[in-house]
Amino acid sequence: MAINNDKEFKGALERMNLSQLRLAAAGFVDSVLPLSTDERIVAAVKVARQEKASETELEMQLRSVKAAALASYTQCGKLCDWNSQAGHFVAKAAVRCVEPLTDGGAQSVWEGAMDARMARTCEVIATGEGTENNEAQVQYRIVESLLNS
Repeated sequence: MAINNDKEFKGALERMNLSQLRLAAAGFVDSVLPLSTDERIVAAVKVARQEKASETELEMQLRSVKAAALASYTQCGKLCDWNSQAGHFVAKAAVRCVEPLTDGGAQSVWEGAMDARMARTCEVIATGEGTENNEAQVQYRIVESLLNS
């Protein structure tokens, strides 16, 4: 099934199980990971990809990436540039891949997808290369792949 727009994307997220949702959220972060230099985010994605990650491991990574998001937010307040802002949104997206997924989890993963898109938008603004943002298409393919596997 091809996903062509955000309505279909949200519907696909709602059909995914919790394991697929966590993998999707990790994939969204992977896509924008080069926009951050924070190793805590790399560690969180690694744990999120582990099928047998314990609640304790996820909680430890959640605390770590929340700290990364707070630190990046604080830094943006002082020395805000678009690259720093991109890193902040990557950290926010990383929170979504390790937080407890409740009420189906689709809304949380959707918000992580939007944070990843904002990170890419900040990068585009920082580089001055135009306003085209294909991150949504990348996310559609990630979800399609998970649903077809």
